[in-house]
Amino acid sequence: MKHFKHAIALTGGIATGKSTVANLFMMYGFLIIDADKIAHKLLDIHTLDISKLFGEKYIKDNKVDRPELGKLIFSDNKAKKELEEFLHPLIKETIIEESKIFEEAKKPYLIDIPLFFENNNYDIDRSIVVYCEKDTQLQRVIKRDNIDELSALQRINSQMNIEEKKLLSTFVIDNTQNLKHLQKEVDIIINNLI
Repeated sequence: MKHFKHAIALTGGIATGKSTVANLFMMYGFLIIDADKIAHKLLDIHTLDISKLFGEKYIKDNKVDRPELGKLIFSDNKAKKELEEFLHPLIKETIIEESKIFEEAKKPYLIDIPLFFENNNYDIDRSIVVYCEKDTQLQRVIKRDNIDELSALQRINSQMNIEEKKLLSTFVIDNTQNLKHLQKEVDIIINNLI
Protein backbone atom coordinates (compact mmCIF):
# COMPACT_ATOMS: atom_id res chain seq x y z
CA MET A 1 0.00 0.00 0.00
CA LYS A 2 1.32 3.42 -0.91
CA HIS A 3 1.44 5.63 2.19
CA PHE A 4 1.75 9.02 0.52
CA LYS A 5 -0.60 8.94 -2.46
CA HIS A 6 -1.81 12.53 -1.99
CA ALA A 7 1.29 13.91 -0.28
CA ILE A 8 3.59 16.57 -1.66
CA ALA A 9 7.01 16.98 -0.06
CA LEU A 10 7.84 20.55 0.90
CA THR A 11 11.57 21.06 1.08
CA GLY A 12 14.36 23.52 0.41
CA GLY A 13 17.48 24.60 2.22
CA ILE A 14 17.90 25.91 5.74
CA ALA A 15 16.36 29.42 5.97
CA THR A 16 14.94 29.44 2.45
CA GLY A 17 11.45 30.13 3.85
CA LYS A 18 9.75 26.73 4.12
CA SER A 19 7.84 27.71 7.29
CA THR A 20 6.48 30.88 5.68
CA VAL A 21 5.42 28.90 2.61
CA ALA A 22 3.82 26.22 4.83
CA ASN A 23 1.85 28.95 6.63
CA LEU A 24 0.64 30.36 3.29
CA PHE A 25 -0.56 26.89 2.24
CA MET A 26 -2.32 26.49 5.59
CA MET A 27 -4.20 29.72 4.92
CA TYR A 28 -5.65 27.96 1.86
CA GLY A 29 -6.74 25.02 4.01
CA PHE A 30 -3.91 22.64 3.18
CA LEU A 31 -3.00 20.16 5.89
CA ILE A 32 0.68 20.03 6.78
CA ILE A 33 2.88 17.51 8.54
CA ASP A 34 6.06 19.15 9.84
CA ALA A 35 9.05 16.79 10.21
CA ASP A 36 11.01 19.37 12.26
CA LYS A 37 8.20 19.74 14.82
CA ILE A 38 7.99 15.95 15.05
CA ALA A 39 11.78 15.79 15.54
CA HIS A 40 11.63 18.36 18.37
CA LYS A 41 8.91 16.37 20.17
CA LEU A 42 10.83 13.13 19.71
CA LEU A 43 14.02 14.69 21.06
CA ASP A 44 12.19 15.68 24.24
CA ILE A 45 10.64 12.21 24.57
CA HIS A 46 14.04 10.56 24.09
CA THR A 47 16.28 12.76 26.27
CA LEU A 48 17.72 9.66 27.94
CA ASP A 49 18.76 8.18 24.60
CA ILE A 50 20.29 11.49 23.50
CA SER A 51 22.18 11.68 26.79
CA LYS A 52 23.53 8.14 26.23
CA LEU A 53 24.50 8.92 22.62
CA PHE A 54 26.13 12.32 23.11
CA GLY A 55 26.50 12.98 26.83
CA GLU A 56 24.58 14.70 29.61
CA LYS A 57 25.87 18.15 28.65
CA TYR A 58 23.26 18.17 25.83
CA ILE A 59 20.40 17.91 28.32
CA LYS A 60 19.12 20.97 30.16
CA ASP A 61 16.06 21.03 32.45
CA ASN A 62 15.17 17.45 31.38
CA LYS A 63 15.01 18.50 27.73
CA VAL A 64 17.48 18.29 24.88
CA ASP A 65 19.47 21.52 24.60
CA ARG A 66 18.84 21.87 20.85
CA PRO A 67 21.19 24.83 20.21
CA GLU A 68 24.08 22.95 21.87
CA LEU A 69 23.26 19.70 20.11
CA GLY A 70 23.00 21.66 16.84
CA LYS A 71 26.55 22.96 17.27
CA LEU A 72 27.78 19.39 17.62
CA ILE A 73 25.70 17.97 14.77
CA PHE A 74 26.69 20.61 12.25
CA SER A 75 30.40 20.38 13.08
CA ASP A 76 30.77 16.60 13.43
CA ASN A 77 29.60 14.31 10.61
CA LYS A 78 29.84 11.18 12.76
CA ALA A 79 27.55 12.71 15.42
CA LYS A 80 25.17 13.93 12.70
CA LYS A 81 24.98 10.41 11.24
CA GLU A 82 24.37 8.88 14.70
CA LEU A 83 21.55 11.31 15.44
CA GLU A 84 19.96 10.74 12.02
CA GLU A 85 20.17 6.95 12.37
CA PHE A 86 18.42 7.19 15.73
CA LEU A 87 15.86 9.88 14.92
CA HIS A 88 14.87 9.43 11.26
CA PRO A 89 13.11 6.04 11.63
CA LEU A 90 11.08 7.48 14.53
CA ILE A 91 10.20 10.58 12.50
CA LYS A 92 9.15 8.47 9.51
CA GLU A 93 6.97 6.24 11.70
CA THR A 94 5.18 9.33 13.08
CA ILE A 95 4.78 10.87 9.60
CA ILE A 96 3.26 7.62 8.26
CA GLU A 97 0.78 7.55 11.16
CA GLU A 98 -0.24 11.20 10.62
CA SER A 99 -0.47 10.76 6.85
CA LYS A 100 -2.99 7.92 7.22
CA ILE A 101 -5.50 10.44 8.58
CA PHE A 102 -4.71 12.98 5.83
CA GLU A 103 -4.93 10.35 3.06
CA GLU A 104 -8.57 9.69 4.00
CA ALA A 105 -9.48 13.18 2.75
CA LYS A 106 -8.19 12.24 -0.74
CA LYS A 107 -6.83 15.76 -1.32
CA PRO A 108 -3.28 17.07 -1.59
CA TYR A 109 -1.44 17.83 1.65
CA LEU A 110 2.15 18.82 2.40
CA ILE A 111 4.84 17.05 4.36
CA ASP A 112 7.57 19.52 5.30
CA ILE A 113 10.77 17.44 5.11
CA PRO A 114 14.00 19.50 5.11
CA LEU A 115 16.18 16.51 4.09
CA PHE A 116 13.73 15.00 1.57
CA PHE A 117 16.28 14.67 -1.26
CA GLU A 118 19.29 14.01 0.98
CA ASN A 119 17.82 10.94 2.63
CA ASN A 120 15.55 9.75 -0.18
CA ASN A 121 13.53 8.11 2.58
CA TYR A 122 9.96 8.82 1.49
CA ASP A 123 8.02 7.45 -1.47
CA ILE A 124 6.45 10.78 -2.40
CA ASP A 125 6.02 11.52 -6.11
CA ARG A 126 5.70 15.31 -6.06
CA SER A 127 7.84 17.90 -4.34
CA ILE A 128 8.04 21.65 -3.87
CA VAL A 129 11.40 23.32 -3.33
CA VAL A 130 11.43 26.73 -1.65
CA TYR A 131 14.33 28.50 -3.29
CA CYS A 132 16.56 31.48 -2.60
CA GLU A 133 20.20 32.13 -3.52
CA LYS A 134 22.92 30.88 -1.18
CA ASP A 135 23.96 34.45 -0.21
CA THR A 136 20.43 35.29 0.91
CA GLN A 137 20.23 31.95 2.73
CA LEU A 138 23.51 32.69 4.51
CA GLN A 139 22.36 36.11 5.73
CA ARG A 140 19.04 34.66 6.92
CA VAL A 141 20.73 31.84 8.89
CA ILE A 142 23.16 34.26 10.55
CA LYS A 143 20.30 36.56 11.56
CA ARG A 144 17.77 33.86 12.51
CA ASP A 145 20.11 31.66 14.56
CA ASN A 146 22.32 34.50 15.79
CA ILE A 147 25.49 32.68 14.70
CA ASP A 148 28.67 33.61 12.87
CA GLU A 149 29.23 33.14 9.14
CA LEU A 150 31.33 29.99 9.53
CA SER A 151 28.68 28.25 11.66
CA ALA A 152 25.98 29.34 9.22
CA LEU A 153 27.96 27.95 6.27
CA GLN A 154 28.45 24.64 8.11
CA ARG A 155 24.67 24.35 8.46
CA ILE A 156 23.99 25.24 4.84
CA ASN A 157 26.72 22.93 3.55
CA SER A 158 25.42 20.01 5.63
CA GLN A 159 22.49 19.89 3.20
CA MET A 160 22.34 19.21 -0.53
CA ASN A 161 23.04 22.31 -2.63
CA ILE A 162 19.82 24.28 -3.18
CA GLU A 163 20.51 24.44 -6.95
CA GLU A 164 20.51 20.61 -7.08
CA LYS A 165 17.27 20.43 -5.12
CA LYS A 166 15.73 22.88 -7.56
CA LEU A 167 16.51 20.52 -10.46
CA LEU A 168 15.03 17.49 -8.66
CA SER A 169 11.73 19.10 -7.65
CA THR A 170 8.31 19.04 -9.31
CA PHE A 171 7.62 22.68 -8.40
CA VAL A 172 9.89 25.57 -7.36
CA ILE A 173 8.76 28.49 -5.23
CA ASP A 174 11.02 31.48 -5.68
CA ASN A 175 11.53 33.20 -2.32
CA THR A 176 14.11 35.75 -3.44
CA GLN A 177 11.86 38.80 -3.19
CA ASN A 178 9.15 40.04 -0.82
CA LEU A 179 6.10 38.42 0.78
CA LYS A 180 3.77 39.67 -1.97
CA HIS A 181 5.91 37.91 -4.58
CA LEU A 182 6.03 34.77 -2.43
CA GLN A 183 2.22 34.80 -2.14
CA LYS A 184 1.97 34.90 -5.97
CA GLU A 185 4.39 31.97 -6.24
CA VAL A 186 2.29 29.93 -3.80
CA ASP A 187 -0.93 30.87 -5.68
CA ILE A 188 0.53 29.52 -8.93
CA ILE A 189 1.31 26.15 -7.32
CA ILE A 190 -2.05 25.90 -5.59
CA ASN A 191 -3.76 26.49 -8.94
CA ASN A 192 -1.63 23.67 -10.40
CA LEU A 193 -2.61 21.35 -7.55
CA ILE A 194 -6.33 22.14 -7.61
